[in-house]
Amino acid sequence: MGAIRGLWRWRRNPLRRATDLVEAWLALAVLLLVLVAAPVLGALVGSVAQDALQRSVREQRADRHIVTATVVKKLKGAEFEPDPDSSTAQEVRSRVLADWTAPDGTARHGAVMASLNTPHKGDHFTLWTDQHGLIVARPLDSATATTHAVLAGFGAALLTAGLVDSGRRFVLWRMVRRRYARWDRAWERAGPDWGRTGTGS
Repeated sequence: MGAIRGLWRWRRNPLRRATDLVEAWLALAVLLLVLVAAPVLGALVGSVAQDALQRSVREQRADRHIVTATVVKKLKGAEFEPDPDSSTAQEVRSRVLADWTAPDGTARHGAVMASLNTPHKGDHFTLWTDQHGLIVARPLDSATATTHAVLAGFGAALLTAGLVDSGRRFVLWRMVRRRYARWDRAWERAGPDWGRTGTGS
């Protein structure tokens, strides 16, 4: 908004100072950067983030496997807790002792979180593991990766616009300080008795 107001300095006015014209050019440059450079930079950042995240999606899909585990017993004192990886906050998991077979054929046994409300011995549930059967997080899905990339691009565009406008404000602040310094020097040259009769001012 300040950049748009700065364009008003171009209007013809006998009192227009050289700094007013500089401010107008600065406002135009900032406006062009915000309207052109910020979206372009945002698109580039979003594209790079999309490539990196989709590559991560492919790698996770190749490295992580879903296996079926069998409940041996529910661990005493285990409380239900929300699954942070689930799409709904209503899904709960409970801590159980379970057996499962890793993708490489290794038998595994240990305490895990099962997506079961009331687990009983022999109940089956699924787990995400690596090739050796170690528990891993659910792989990132393509849609979520795209959402993150879009947000990264949007954030980069906003950050660019903010930095450009901050630069404009800093330059204007310096210009105003110099203007005030010139006024102070002019007042000092005028002397303490300016405006008195017979002083020639």
